[in-house]
Amino acid sequence: MSVIPYTKVFIIAEAGVNHNGDLRKAFRLIDAAVAAGCDAVKFQTFKAEKLVSINASKARYQKITTGEKGSQFEMLKKLELDKSQHQQLSRHCRRQGIIFLSTPFDENSVDLLEQIGVSIYKVPSGEITNLPLLKYVALKKKPIILSTGMSTLEEVKRAVKTITSAGNSRITVLHCVTAYPAPVEQANLRAIQTLAGSLKLPVGYSDHTEGLDAVLAAVALGARVIEKHFTLDKNLPGPDHKASLEPGELKEMVARIRLLEKALGDGIKRPVPCEIENITVVRKSVIAAHTLIKGQKISRGDLAIKRPGNGIQPADINKVIGCKVRKNIEADKVLTWKDIQ
Repeated sequence: MSVIPYTKVFIIAEAGVNHNGDLRKAFRLIDAAVAAGCDAVKFQTFKAEKLVSINASKARYQKITTGEKGSQFEMLKKLELDKSQHQQLSRHCRRQGIIFLSTPFDENSVDLLEQIGVSIYKVPSGEITNLPLLKYVALKKKPIILSTGMSTLEEVKRAVKTITSAGNSRITVLHCVTAYPAPVEQANLRAIQTLAGSLKLPVGYSDHTEGLDAVLAAVALGARVIEKHFTLDKNLPGPDHKASLEPGELKEMVARIRLLEKALGDGIKRPVPCEIENITVVRKSVIAAHTLIKGQKISRGDLAIKRPGNGIQPADINKVIGCKVRKNIEADKVLTWKDIQ
C-alpha cells in the first residue's frame, strides 16, 4: 500500500501486547478486529533488552494492572513476539483481509517488519524525540503514522521535519494522551485541529479514554485515523487489558464511526434528498390578500405571504408590486408569474 486510504476514517484495532505472548490469542485478536470491521490490526515489535533498562520500574498504571513485583523489563520480556510469530500473524491478516501493522521500538525491529513486508509504519508516542529512529523509519519510504502523546507542538514539528528531511512526506499525525486510561476531561481533542492547521498533514486520534465519546468527537473534529486498544477480555492479566475495548465494544465503535461519517456528509450546503418534498410545504409564497381584478395594478396591500411555497417566493415580492393582474384572481390564491404582467 503506497498511501493510507482516506476515503473513510481508517480504523486501527490496537492489539498491542494484549496477546500476553500467546500466539493463539493473537490470532483471536485479529479475528475479532476483522469481525468488528476494522481496517487494520496493530501489534508491537520489540526486544526488551533494547527497549528498557533491566532495572527500570513499572509505570504506575502497570503496577496497578500487573502488581508491584517485578521490573518493567521482566514484564515486557514475557510479551515479545519473535520473527516467526510476526510472519504467522502477517499471513493470518492477509488471509483475513485486514492490514497487519506493528509498532517498532528500535532499528532491529524496523528491519524485522521490513523483512515481513509491512505496508505502513506506526511510530509510538514514546519515540517522538528519538530522532535517529524516526529517520531510520523514514528511509524505508513507506507511509508513517506518528503518535504524539506527551509532546508539545514544537516537538511534533521537529519529528515531522526529521521524517521529511529524510525524503518521506507520507505522514499522518495522531493526537494522543499517553495515560491508561486517560481522563476524558484531559483528552484535549481540539489539539486535532491545531495539528491539522499547523502541519497541513492528515491528522487522527489514538484514544486511551474509557468509552467511545472521545473517539466520536474526534471524528467529528476531522480525525482521519482512529486507533483504539482492544482485548479479548478486560479481566486478563497484563498491563493494557483494563484500558481496552472488548470485541463487542470494538464492533460498536466501528459501527458508530461509520454512521457518524454518513452524518457528517460532504459539507456542501444544499437541500438534501429527504428535504425536497418539504420545500413547498414549509416555505411560503406571495398570496392574493383579497380578490384581484383583471388589469388591476398590484400594491403591497393586495399581497400576503403564506404557505405553500410553490408560487412566487417572498424574496421577489417587490418585483410583483406595480405589476398588473392578467385575470381575476380569487382571495388566498398563490400567485405565479403567469398571473401578472
